[in-house]
Amino acid sequence: MKDLFGKAILDYQTNNSPEDLITETSISEADQMSVAYLFRTFEEMPKIEQQALELARGNVLDIGCGAGSHSLYLQNNPDLQVMPIDISKNAIAACKLRGLTQARTLDFMAIKTETFDTILLLMNGTGICGKIHKLPKFLGKLKSLLNPGGQILLDSSDLIYMFDEDEDGGKWIPSERDYYGEISFTLSYKGDTEIAFDWLYLDYNTLQNAALDNGLLCELVLEGEHYDYLAKLTLATP
Repeated sequence: MKDLFGKAILDYQTNNSPEDLITETSISEADQMSVAYLFRTFEEMPKIEQQALELARGNVLDIGCGAGSHSLYLQNNPDLQVMPIDISKNAIAACKLRGLTQARTLDFMAIKTETFDTILLLMNGTGICGKIHKLPKFLGKLKSLLNPGGQILLDSSDLIYMFDEDEDGGKWIPSERDYYGEISFTLSYKGDTEIAFDWLYLDYNTLQNAALDNGLLCELVLEGEHYDYLAKLTLATP
C-alpha cells in the first residue's frame, strides 16, 4: 500500500507542500479533495459528525481516524478516554504531532482484548467493510469490542441516487454488482496513484437488517441532506 491518503495528511500537518487529493470511483469521474478538509474543526463538521461526537461516552475507539480531527475534539472532554486508530502510519504520525498521544497504527480487526463504550466510524464508516458479503464478519468484530451497554456510531450514504432510472421508474443497476453500494476507489496524490480499493456505501435498511442478523439493534439517529445518515448500533438483549 502506497498510503497516499496518509502522505497527504502528513504533508499538510508538516507544511510539506501539500496538494489536493484526486479521487475517482467506479461510478464517478475524477474529483479533487482538499486535504485541509480533513483538519476541520467541530464547527466546520457536518451535523451528522457533530451529533456522533456529542453522543460519544466513556472509553472511545475512533476507527479510521485519518487526521484525527474527531478524536482531537473528544480529547478535550475529561470524561472520555479516546484511542484513535488507522492503518495509515503517516496519518497516525500526523495525529501524534497534533497531540493525540494515544493514536495507534492498527487495524481494528486485530484488536484482541480491549473493549469500548463507544466505537466511532465516521466519514462513511461502512466503507472499510469493502464488500457486502463481508458485513457479518465486520459487524461481528465490532460487536465483540463493545462493553455491556456500549454503542457503535457510524455514518454512511445510500448511493441509489447515483443510478439512472429505467422506463418504469426503477433504478438501472449493472448486473455484475452484488450490491449497488459496492464501489472501487482510486486515489492519486502528487502524480502517484494507489491501486483501486473496495469501499462500501450502505443504505440504512440493509444496515438495520444486517445488524439484527448479528445480534445488534440499529437506530436511525439523524438523516443528512443528501441520502446520508447516522446510525447507532447497540447489543440486543438476549
